[in-house]
This record gives sequence, C-alpha cells and structure tokens, in this order.
Amino acid sequence: MSESTAATRALIFALLAAPLLAGAQTAHAASFDCNKPDLAADEQAICQTPALNDMDVKMVTTFDLLSGLLAMGARGSLQDQQIAWLTKRGECGADLDCLTTAYVARMADLAKVYDGLQRPQ
Repeated sequence: MSESTAATRALIFALLAAPLLAGAQTAHAASFDCNKPDLAADEQAICQTPALNDMDVKMVTTFDLLSGLLAMGARGSLQDQQIAWLTKRGECGADLDCLTTAYVARMADLAKVYDGLQRPQ
C-alpha cells in the first residue's frame, strides 16, 4: 500500500470515527446499551472498562462503514462473520485480556476487508 493510500485510509477512518468517539460515554457502548438489566459478562466488562468501550466504538464504527461499502453478498458475509465474532467475544466472559485480544483480532480482520475493496484507478 502506498503512503498516500495509507494516509487517505487513515483520514477517512478518523473523519468517520471522530463524531462517535467524541460523543462516546461509558454508559453506552457502540454496539449495545450498557444500561439494560440483563447484560452478559462480556458486555458488563466492556461497559466498565473505558479502553474496551473505546475498542467497541471503533469496531462497530468500522463495521458499519464497511457494511455500507460492500455489495449485498459481501455485506451478508461480513454480517455472518460479525455474528460469529460476537459469539466468540461472549465466550471471553469478563476476561479483559481475552476481550482485548478479540477486539484486536476483529479490527485486523476488518482492516483486511477494507484493504480488499476494489477502488477506482
């Protein structure tokens, strides 16, 4: 990837994520409501840990961005992968190291999807 492509990619992600990150509150992770009474152990840990909450915001923002860029079939595949990842994240329970590793791996997977997008020449 050229320096200009990498810089453009970083700028796009920063511009799209900035409004969500600026308004993020610990009470509301990006992908679920931290105030609901029946939170799973992984969700509780994410809500109680600002770094994980921030990772959740970044992940769901990236997922939503990619979902909008993909054609219907690829979008469905991405959604299936997200559901599988959420199941795997749930298996971490409240283990902060496991959750952090899960988010890092998911962001790497989403970056690969982004890198694989066809762009006009």
